[in-house]
Amino acid sequence: MPDHTSTSTPSVSSRSKWKDFVASIATIRGDLSTITAPPFVLDTKSAVELPAYWAERPSVFIAPASSDDPAERAVLVARWFLSALRNQQYTGRPAHDGVKKPLNAFLGEVFLATWSDHGATGTGTGTTRLVSEQVSHHPPVTACRVWNEDHGVSAEGYTRQEIGFSGGSMTIRQLGHATLHLARHDETYLIPLPNVKVKGILTGSLYPELQGTYHIPSTSGYMSTIEFGGKGWLTGWDDKKHGFEAKVYRDDDQDQTPLYTVSGHWDRSFSIHDARKGVHVETFDVRSSTTTPLTVDPLPDQDPWESRVAWRGVREALERGDMQGAADAKSRLESGQREMRKRDRDGHDWHSLFYEVGSHPDPVAAELARKIGRTLRPAETMGAWTFRLKDWQEGKFKKPYHGGLRPADMCESANGGGGNQARRTETTKPSLSPSTGTGTGTSSGLAAIIRQPEPERSWKAKPTMSGLEAHQTDADTQAGKVEATVVAKARKGSSPSDIGDSTMTGKEKIQGERFLRDIYSTC
Repeated sequence: MPDHTSTSTPSVSSRSKWKDFVASIATIRGDLSTITAPPFVLDTKSAVELPAYWAERPSVFIAPASSDDPAERAVLVARWFLSALRNQQYTGRPAHDGVKKPLNAFLGEVFLATWSDHGATGTGTGTTRLVSEQVSHHPPVTACRVWNEDHGVSAEGYTRQEIGFSGGSMTIRQLGHATLHLARHDETYLIPLPNVKVKGILTGSLYPELQGTYHIPSTSGYMSTIEFGGKGWLTGWDDKKHGFEAKVYRDDDQDQTPLYTVSGHWDRSFSIHDARKGVHVETFDVRSSTTTPLTVDPLPDQDPWESRVAWRGVREALERGDMQGAADAKSRLESGQREMRKRDRDGHDWHSLFYEVGSHPDPVAAELARKIGRTLRPAETMGAWTFRLKDWQEGKFKKPYHGGLRPADMCESANGGGGNQARRTETTKPSLSPSTGTGTGTSSGLAAIIRQPEPERSWKAKPTMSGLEAHQTDADTQAGKVEATVVAKARKGSSPSDIGDSTMTGKEKIQGERFLRDIYSTC
């Protein structure tokens, strides 16, 4: 079943509605499930679906494998990384639609998808797969693997997000790591997980910004360095929003002499130059570059623990504008999660399905991290998570993944209603139905590799489900005073940086930040 995700354009009054919403929830205690909230706030995707944006351009994902030049491979890996940022940060929506809040992934939630293109003569990109799983809920950790066996390209990693609020901006710090492996060259790259700053929280004009310097080291001895935001050190451009500059060089070159340079904006377009030859190689337009729709099993064939089945009731209720229905469906999942955590305390441990956990990171990834002055710390992500690839290849994954146990049934089973126990089960490769298309083969040389066209696809939009997750709070009286202060300032159009001014105590500032995190937390 192909997935055609469309987007909705926010109305002219979106910002006003956001302010009104912030004002309304400041006056209510207890159950907020019946509140009508601005629909542009919430994304209908779960957080466990977001790794799909790494794979939505299969030809870009597999391109590094076809190059025989390690410097070319390094810049092609950087190109893949940069091309995925826009849709990752905006969850596939137009930039003017702002940042969306994904549904909070629950423990054990999984998402499986494929992107297929075998071409008329077998010269397409083949099949690219994704298996993503929420392996921890407190703290929230998502593990994922994207791979293409036809071209020997695989990316795997896990991440935990830490959220902070300061000066009217939300800072999302990503812990964990990811690697990209090219089997043909026996080459591995350490992929950065950039921190994100979400700005415009109080005004409703939300947008993400990436800041700082990140590196992509490789076992081939080539390094990519990417600098987000600020005035660049290569061209001196002044358009800072979503801007970046990057260079590829040998990691043993103390002068870091660029072999390739890349510059532009990750939400619009960027240009690649061959610094050795002094020639322009490509301008990659992120907005017009074709993406391939993912394919998932039809809902009746999906397991209860798969994201789109588990959240179906919530999504459909939001689409109808039924906030109470969304709250009820969400509550059933949350009740099951609370019981799972209680069982953990009682010694009935939950085991992840597709991923196994260890106490030490992959030694290759750890060595690459040391090259850039980093230390991988599995304790931050509840361990080091590895995909059970051999079990997948041997067809050991079977549905139903957890017997008769469903995400919302944990309370019933614990009380004797279902008699099922959360446990790891040996399972079979899901029968994902691939889509078909046409493509072209690869040829040597960087320009030839990157100019391969994406397969032509029909992109049929469908109505976007919208709404806001029912939000509950047990804020005390003091927190209510802080909320009122925040709302009053928002109504007056005060700058977000004014929130938490000298009229508020340190404790009040902390409570105010907690209040806003609760409204817009992604975890």
